[in-house]
Amino acid sequence: MNNYDKFKKRSRLRLEIVVVIVLAIAVLLIFLFPKFDRDSKIAEETKIIFIESIDIPTPDLVEVDVPAPRPVIPVMSEDAELDLDSLIDIWDFDDYEGEMDPPPPPGDNPDTNDYIFVPYDEPPEAIGGVAAIARNTVYPEIAKEAGIEGTVYVQTYIDEKGTVLKCVTVKGMPGTGLDEAAMDAIKKTKWKPAVQRDRNVGVWIAIPVTFKLNTR
Repeated sequence: MNNYDKFKKRSRLRLEIVVVIVLAIAVLLIFLFPKFDRDSKIAEETKIIFIESIDIPTPDLVEVDVPAPRPVIPVMSEDAELDLDSLIDIWDFDDYEGEMDPPPPPGDNPDTNDYIFVPYDEPPEAIGGVAAIARNTVYPEIAKEAGIEGTVYVQTYIDEKGTVLKCVTVKGMPGTGLDEAAMDAIKKTKWKPAVQRDRNVGVWIAIPVTFKLNTR
C-alpha cells in the first residue's frame, strides 16, 4: 500500500469520525432544545396579568322639567270666508209693531241706567240691511281658530239722527271677542232712526247678532 492509499484511508476514517460526532451532537441537541423551548412556551403562557380596577363614578341624574302639552285648538283654513247671508241674523223690525223692546237688565251698569222706553211707530233700520252689518263685522281670530259660533244680544241706543250712541251686551260670550265684534259692527253701520208720528226719535232697541263660520 503506497502513501496515497494510506492517505485516502486515513481521510475516510477521519470523515467517518467527524460524521459520527456531528450526528451525536445533532441527536443531543434534538433532545435538549425542544424541552427547553416547551418549558419557555409554558412559562410564557402561564404569565399572570394584573389588572388594576378603576372605580367609575355613577353619573348624577339631571331632572328636566317637561312642559305640559298645549291644548289643541282647531284651526280654520286661512282662506275661510264669511258667509254674509248667514253670518249675522237680526230681528225683523216689522215684527216689533211698536211694542216695547225687552229692557236691559237692572244693575250697576251705568250705560243702561238711563234706559227710558220711547214708543215708536217705525223701528230703526240698518241702511243696506243685514248685508251692511255683515260688511262691518270682523270675525275675531280667537273665536275663528277655536271654532266658536253663537249669538250676541246687544242693547243699542240709536238717536234721532240715526247715530249709535250706546251699545251694551246683555247676553254674549265673554272672552271670545264676539261681544266686542258685535258692538263694533253695529256702531259702524249707518242707521235710519225710529219714527214716532212722523218725527224721528231716539230709542233703545235689542239687536241679536249671530256669528256663524262658513264651513263649506
